Amino acid sequence: MDPHLLRKLNAARRDRQAAIMLTDLADGRNRLVMKGDPIAGELGEAVEKAFRTAKSGAVEAEGQRFFLNVHVPSPRMVIIGAVHISQALAPMATMAGFDVKVIDPRTAFATPDRFENVDLTADWPEDALKDSPIDAFTALVAVTHDPKIDDWPLISALKTGAFYVGALGSRKTHGRRVERLTEAGLREAEIGRIAAPIGLDIGAQSPEEIAVAILAQVIAALRKPSQPMPAHPGKD
Repeated sequence: MDPHLLRKLNAARRDRQAAIMLTDLADGRNRLVMKGDPIAGELGEAVEKAFRTAKSGAVEAEGQRFFLNVHVPSPRMVIIGAVHISQALAPMATMAGFDVKVIDPRTAFATPDRFENVDLTADWPEDALKDSPIDAFTALVAVTHDPKIDDWPLISALKTGAFYVGALGSRKTHGRRVERLTEAGLREAEIGRIAAPIGLDIGAQSPEEIAVAILAQVIAALRKPSQPMPAHPGKD
C-alpha cells in the first residue's frame, strides 16, 4: 500500500473519521475515500452502502470490480442522566455494539452500584466530555429533565453533527427547550434534528420499554439515516 495513503488512513482512524480504502481489482490501484466525498454512479451507491453498513467486500460497478475495505469508528452512545431509563438502556446499547458512557453530576444518581460495568462519570457533561468530545458517530441521549445538565450536551451534539440527538420530555417541555436553544444561537433546522419526545412511538410505559424505544430509534438513525424518524405524539 502507498505509504502516503496509509498515513492518511491512520490519521482518519485516529480522528474517528469514516474512510474506505478502495482497490481496483483489475490493476491493484488504491484510493482512499472519505465519507462525504462525491462519487457518482454505481460505485458511489456501493460506497454509500458500505459506509452505512460498515461491511467490507467486493463490488461490481460500471463493469469493473472493486474491493471496499471499510474503516468506520465504533458508534458511541453518550447518555446524559443516571436515571432508571439509563440503567436499562446502557446494557442494552452495549449488547447492540455501542461504546456507552453515562454522565450525571448528581452523585446521588451516578453511583457504581446502580451502573455496574458501565463507563460512568459523576461530573458535568462539559467537563466529562473534554477528552472525548461528541462527534458524527455519537448518539446523544439526554434524559435528566434538567436543562442545566441537558442543554450543553444537546447544543454540542447538534453543532458537531452527532448522528442522533434525543431528549426526554413532553411537547411543552420541548417547546421551552426550543426557546432556550434558539436563544443560544441554534438555527431552526439544527433544533429540528432533536428527537423529542425521545424514542419510537411503541406505547412504552416502563423505563425498560422506553429504553427499547430509544435504542431502536438510535439504530434506525445509524443504519437508515436517510429515512425520517416516525413522529411521536408525546404529551401536552
